[in-house]
Amino acid sequence: MSALFETYSRWPVKVIRGQGNYLWDVEEKKYLDFTSGIGVTNLGHQPPSVKKAVEKQLEQLWHCSNLFHIPIQEKLAEKLTEISGCDKVFFCNSGAEANEAAIKLARKYAQSVLQLDRYEVITFTQSFHGRTMATLTATGQDKVKLGFSPLLPGIVTIPYNDLSAFEAAVNDRTCAVLLEVIQGEGGVNPAEKEWLQQVTAICKEKEILLMVDEIQTGMGRTGTWFAYQQYGIEPDVVTVAKGLGSGFPIGAMMAKKKTSEAFGPGSHGSTFGGNPLAVSAALATVRTIEEEGILLQVKQKGFLIQEKLRNAFSANDKIEKIKGLGLMIGIQLKEDSALYITKAREKGLLALAAGPQVIRLLPPFTVTEEEINQAVGILQGALNQ
Repeated sequence: MSALFETYSRWPVKVIRGQGNYLWDVEEKKYLDFTSGIGVTNLGHQPPSVKKAVEKQLEQLWHCSNLFHIPIQEKLAEKLTEISGCDKVFFCNSGAEANEAAIKLARKYAQSVLQLDRYEVITFTQSFHGRTMATLTATGQDKVKLGFSPLLPGIVTIPYNDLSAFEAAVNDRTCAVLLEVIQGEGGVNPAEKEWLQQVTAICKEKEILLMVDEIQTGMGRTGTWFAYQQYGIEPDVVTVAKGLGSGFPIGAMMAKKKTSEAFGPGSHGSTFGGNPLAVSAALATVRTIEEEGILLQVKQKGFLIQEKLRNAFSANDKIEKIKGLGLMIGIQLKEDSALYITKAREKGLLALAAGPQVIRLLPPFTVTEEEINQAVGILQGALNQ
């Protein structure tokens, strides 16, 4: 019997090695990895540029308290503000921590800077924001909340892409809105552009912070650095994690300058946030994406996969639609997806669920056309059985 808590429904695969776009199990079976560690190993497993940067950092400094100035942190923060349009960065270790920091910042900004008695954060059904008490409360899926009552007060969850519901929810207690531009765990559900722009306008008018969770969509997954950049909006707060460090645990909460007074000395912290090893991996990841023109490749490969999937399944009545953006793709089925994900894995392709009826594909940005053809062929075989 395992000494681990059984908090995960684990697949019957024991992984021991990863290289490029593939994983190998203990029996040396090879898998094409279209999960990317749930959107983490976006440059593939062990990308050379990131490996080199971490090896160099290993010879210099592993950990340093945030009581000191750490130059490599400053470099990464400057890069993140440059690509996001934000002004300030707080480093942490995960997406949940980044969203937790955002919720804290929103309340502190409203109460300490605006001097208003605001504390409510609006979130949306089918969202996923993390597993801490604040972020599971913010998540719009009841399954993550069972057994954890009482939940954090001041979180209001309403239907996604519903303007009238949003207008009704906003009141003089609202301090922020937290949303995903494309919901990942909830089913690869894109926001409607007009709805998101109207939400943004209302937030600006009423001095409500617009906070965008880019944990899964950020760092190039949709073909731009952040998914919101394809919607013509400018959020006040942006959270990132997963793909930031190529597998090293790092998250970041980024925000506009107007919020900086709310997060002064002693207001928030993290022992391991901005760890030099993780930061070196993140900085190398960002530079690689930028220097190798990977964002354009993500757009092109995403279009190619969706085109091939639509062609492959044009006559398959199990498929409702193909959706997504860039290399974040959902195959919406008319029935449960679990069986087909299992069949694909048995044939050497790793894919994810996103809700009960969606097969989620998160291929590495380095995926080749040959591998795309291989994946589509495996999915076609699994779904045609």
